Amino acid sequence: MAKTAEPNTTPAPDGRPLVARTSPLEDRWGRLSIVFGQDGVELLAGKKVLLFGLGGVGSNCLEPLARGGIGSFVLVDCDVVQPSNVNRQAVAWESTIGRRKTDVAREMVRAINPEARVETVDEFVLTENLPAFLDAHGDVDFVIDAIDTVSAKIALAKLCEDRGLPLVCSAGAADRFFPECLSFANIYDTHDCGLCRILRKEARKLGIKRWIILYSDEPSARELLGTPRLPEPEQVPGERRRKLPLGTTSWMPPIMGQMIAGYVICSLMGLENGGRSL
Repeated sequence: MAKTAEPNTTPAPDGRPLVARTSPLEDRWGRLSIVFGQDGVELLAGKKVLLFGLGGVGSNCLEPLARGGIGSFVLVDCDVVQPSNVNRQAVAWESTIGRRKTDVAREMVRAINPEARVETVDEFVLTENLPAFLDAHGDVDFVIDAIDTVSAKIALAKLCEDRGLPLVCSAGAADRFFPECLSFANIYDTHDCGLCRILRKEARKLGIKRWIILYSDEPSARELLGTPRLPEPEQVPGERRRKLPLGTTSWMPPIMGQMIAGYVICSLMGLENGGRSL
C-alpha cells in the first residue's frame, strides 16, 4: 500500500495558526506549477515587470501578477489613495486613505510573496522624462501602461518599440459596463473607442508598427442610460484646468487589470493571446 504523506507539523515561528501541507502542490506556487510546471514557475520568478499606474486597472493588474509568481516589480505612481478610489482600486481601503499608492502596493506584493523584489517610484510620468526613466529602469521583461495621460501613453509606446521592450496598454475603463466587449488588439485594429481613435492618429504620425491595447468597443454608460453630463468644474484663475471626473463601475477596471496580468504572464510563457497573432 502506498504511504500517505504526513502533514507538515512544523510550528509557525510567529505564532500563526498552523497550515497543514501534505504535498508540494499545496505550497504557495503549487497550483501554478500544475499549469506551467516547476520550470515555468522558476521562469516567472526570474521575470521583472515595470508597471506605470496604480489606479483601477494598474493596482488590480499588480495583484494577479504577484499571485502569478512574477519575482520583481518596478511600480510607478505619484498619487495617494483617495476616498473616491475605494470603489475600484486594489490599494484603496478605509485604512489606506491618505497613504501613497506605491507604499500600499509594495506591502500588498510582499504580503502575497515575501520573496518578491519591489522597487517603487513616486513620480508623475511625463513625456520629457520617459527616456531617462527607461534608461534607469528599463532592464525589465515587460512594460504595462495603466496611465491616463495621452501624451505619456504615446511617448511610452514609441520608446518601447524603439527599444524592443514588450508593452501592453490599457484604454479607458470609465463609463463602461460589459466585460464581454473587452478585447486585445493592435492599435490599428481598434474601433468604437474615442481614446483609441486619438492614439491611432498619433501612432501613425510616429510610425509605430505594433501597439497592443486592451479596449472596449461598447457605447458609454451615459449613452446607454441617458445619464446627463456633470456640470463642468469651476475653474480657479491661475490654476491648471480641472478635468471633469468620469464615472467608473466597481468591476470594469479590476477585470481589465486581471486580463492584462493574464496577457503578460501568458506572453512570458510563450502563450501570447492563445497563440493568435495581433
